[in-house]
Amino acid sequence: QVQLVESGGGLVQAGGSLRVSCAASGDIFRTYVMGWFRQAPGKEREFVAAISRFGATTRYADSVKGRFTISRDNARNTVYLQMNSLKPEDTANYYCAARRTSDVVITAREYDSWGQGTQVTVSS
Repeated sequence: QVQLVESGGGLVQAGGSLRVSCAASGDIFRTYVMGWFRQAPGKEREFVAAISRFGATTRYADSVKGRFTISRDNARNTVYLQMNSLKPEDTANYYCAARRTSDVVITAREYDSWGQGTQVTVSS
């Protein structure tokens, strides 16, 4: 299975931007669909975005459409989440996840590998 390490979280003001990254190792990255999820204190983990193996297909949660962009660089074994127009309600621990499939899945239970998460805090 692939190992995942997130980075790039931090504190940002509302309306600002942040990019988080997830570096993969241990397997052939381009064989994995990649997803981003987030979890705020006291809340369930929720889907944010997902991207197909070669980046042709992306899916987003309604709450982030038009503000967040998922992308990947298979040469660097990295997936990114560019977050613009951030809101305080985007505050959460952001996790990347991987599944060896061709389907762009959006439920957490369908993903096999998870990173440790990176904290994003948006101040009002």
